[in-house]
Formats: sequence, structure tokens, C-alpha cells
Amino acid sequence: MSSVFASRLVALLVATAGFFLLTPLHAQAQWWKRAPVDFEECADAAEKAANKTEKTAALADCNAKFAGRRKTGGGYSYYDFLQDRTFDIAGPNPTPEEQKKIDESYTAYLANQRRSNEAAQAAARQQREQQEQQAQQLQQVALRTEVERVPVPVERPKMQQAVGPRPKDAPCTKGSFSCEWPRLSGGLNDLKKLFNPTPSKPAKKG
Repeated sequence: MSSVFASRLVALLVATAGFFLLTPLHAQAQWWKRAPVDFEECADAAEKAANKTEKTAALADCNAKFAGRRKTGGGYSYYDFLQDRTFDIAGPNPTPEEQKKIDESYTAYLANQRRSNEAAQAAARQQREQQEQQAQQLQQVALRTEVERVPVPVERPKMQQAVGPRPKDAPCTKGSFSCEWPRLSGGLNDLKKLFNPTPSKPAKKG
């Protein structure tokens, strides 16, 4: 009986010792399960999610916690979509000093964008003015061409001046109107006297 009791006692002690030994190991394993240090570790853990919904939520949480991404040669990079530019950073997230430089770069980026827009607007305005000037010049050329195509009216011939009586001493060309007119005028006066005799004046009483 004593030997059986002793055997049971030893088994109980071993089981108890095993329980106390296993408990610290389990607690130690839980202690070593630390949080991810960067996006890549967080994304690896998210890949082990039970379903797609949990995986998507876990990746979104990783993206919110870590702005940087690992570089091949070491270090991290931060992509600023507002500037469409990548910055080198030391850790998984920008430090305050690094964030300040990123913000200053964004301010300079906005200033450059504003100057570029103003230059583009000025160039467009100048091009529009040149096009308007060219259109006006073409319109003026078209108007001149139309004017040149319109026929100029021919000047009417001057009426022949009325021929007056020929001066006495002026040379007379035979057969010309100026030469024949005095003779014809005299003949007409003779005919008028023949058909219309001048009435004789009454004799004065003495």
C-alpha cells in the first residue's frame, strides 16, 4: 500500500510541476506577440485574416497607421499624392522635421502651379489677340479686293459747247457751222420780213 501511494504521489507532483511549467511558457509566448513595426509587417498579419472583409479592414488600418513604405536598399519612402512626389524618410512614418519639409515643398509646389497657370493664361490671351488681329487683317484685305473688283464708271463725254457768233476777224473754215451760221441767220430774217411786213407809220398831221 505504501508503494502504491508513493507512486501516485510522485505522479501528482509531476503533473502539478508540469502545469506550473507550461503556464509561464504560454504567458511568455503571448508577451512576444508584439505589434507590427511598419506597414509591411502589418500587411503580412492582415493577409492571415479569417475572411475577405476582415482582411480589407485590417489593411485599411495598416494604411492609416503607417504612411511610409520600405525601400529596397533600406529606409522608407513617403508618397505625397498632392504633389505626386516621393520623399525619403527614416522610419515608417515621417518625423515632425520631415513632415515640415514635406509641407514646405507642397507650398512651393502650389506657387509653381499658380505661376504656370498664370503663364498659360497669358499665352492663351496673347494667342487669342493675335488671332483677332489676323482676322481683322484678312477682313481688310477682303474688303480691298472687293473694292478693286467693282468697275469704275466711265466718265460721260462733255457736251459740245454751244457755238456763238463767230468773231469778225476769226478765220472761217468753209462748210463749218460757225462760218455758215451768219449767212443762214440773215436769210431767215429776210423770210420773216417777207411774210410779216412791218406796218407803215401814219403820216403826221400838219
